[in-house]
Amino acid sequence: MLEVKELYFRHNHSGMDILKGIEFGANMGQMTTVLGPNGSGKTTVFKCISGLWKPQKGEICFDGKNILELSVEKKARMLAIVPQEHEPSFAYSVLDVVLTGRVSHIGTFSSPSRHDYRKAEASIETVGISHLKDRPYTKISGGERQLVLIARALSQEAPILLLDEPTSHLDFRNQLLVLKKVREITRERGLTVLMTLHDPNLAMLFSDKVVMLNSGSVVSSGAPQAVITEENLKRVYGIEVSLIPYNGTKVIYPRIGL
Repeated sequence: MLEVKELYFRHNHSGMDILKGIEFGANMGQMTTVLGPNGSGKTTVFKCISGLWKPQKGEICFDGKNILELSVEKKARMLAIVPQEHEPSFAYSVLDVVLTGRVSHIGTFSSPSRHDYRKAEASIETVGISHLKDRPYTKISGGERQLVLIARALSQEAPILLLDEPTSHLDFRNQLLVLKKVREITRERGLTVLMTLHDPNLAMLFSDKVVMLNSGSVVSSGAPQAVITEENLKRVYGIEVSLIPYNGTKVIYPRIGL
């Protein structure tokens, strides 16, 4: 389990805590979604977990180890990150982009081995984009790029996968396809997946667990149907909604006088 314990963070120039004692866990083989409005602390949590920002207090533990105390090399073997967007400087092929996920397994003055290429190609096949292997990364669609970034993270062979707003630049169809593929891979590989989302409907559909944040604190944490309630959504987003039962889950419908 990935455990975030009593996490506090503030920028040095500010006296205000952005994260205020955040605590939650994410299990192996499950997708845990951090849900909340802009400014709730979602991105800050991710930057602390990934090591980009150093919290003033707290621990982030996995397999009995505090990730915050690990070297960059060891952290790279434990955490794989899928960013919101990625624009390379050159028109690398899809295979070359995915191959960069093998950096933590390649020596400083070494080149990728046949083994590294096999791992990259296997990751490309896993996400179903083998037909794009030789295409320039800059010449494929947004949904395809997101799958390439997921393949790159998989080639890293890290047990924890962090996805920061993986659907933010995708159309409706690609949002569903990408999240469905991530869910399949999570189950198959037993990964610990933590992602941020804006859309509570997507969180309801694809999450095993939801952590709802607001103003740097955890409002609620648990199963999606227990966390994504009319009361919690009103408290966090400030709007009235109705939850409509459908096919074993619920659909969130805003009641704002449309």
